[in-house]
Amino acid sequence: MKTILIIEDERDLADLVAFNLEKEGYRTLTALDGANGLELARSQPPDLILLDLMLPGMMGMEVCKILKKSEKTAHIPVIMLTARGEEIDRVVGFEVGADDYVVKPFSTRELLLRVKAVLRRSLPDKPEGKVINVGPVTIDTERHMVAVEGDDVTLTTTEFKLLLNLAERLGRVQSRDLLLKNVWGYNYVGDTRTVDTHITRLRTKLGQAGELIKTVRGFGYKMEE
Repeated sequence: MKTILIIEDERDLADLVAFNLEKEGYRTLTALDGANGLELARSQPPDLILLDLMLPGMMGMEVCKILKKSEKTAHIPVIMLTARGEEIDRVVGFEVGADDYVVKPFSTRELLLRVKAVLRRSLPDKPEGKVINVGPVTIDTERHMVAVEGDDVTLTTTEFKLLLNLAERLGRVQSRDLLLKNVWGYNYVGDTRTVDTHITRLRTKLGQAGELIKTVRGFGYKMEE
């Protein structure tokens, strides 16, 4: 049974989300502020976190930053919940490590679809184990690890899948829409900026090796030596 941690200061909304998730067979934990949410994430690591942006005391962005900097919680996917729908909020959310973003008011169906999609792509793929080398970058699919010139690089599951998708299609241009389909598993209608933001984070984590990922203006990305 998958466990989902809900960090949401509106008690009624938190209870409603928990009720609907439990109907779908999930186990839920609830925290009404960021500090308690962090404590629960550390003491009872969930499979996914639903994190409100506007929290008392500690904002959701700060909570997400702390989660993603800790080795114990960095792997846990995060879906941001917020009443703010401006693009800048979505971009900042992705930049601090959020895996998805749902704007209030949202339908139960939409939230459940997002939860299922994020959980699905957070599961390690089980292809035949192989090691892919692109320049100084080594991708070990069996161990789900990436290294640059022998030094391990910590990537989120989404970043790993994005890098692997590009590396397996070396030299071939991948459109943003195709990357959304292959990596995220469903379409973000009109929200290809999601790909751009994750590519920026991926390049940063790879350091100079990030230059292997090329932008094809007006279309998408490719990886080449």
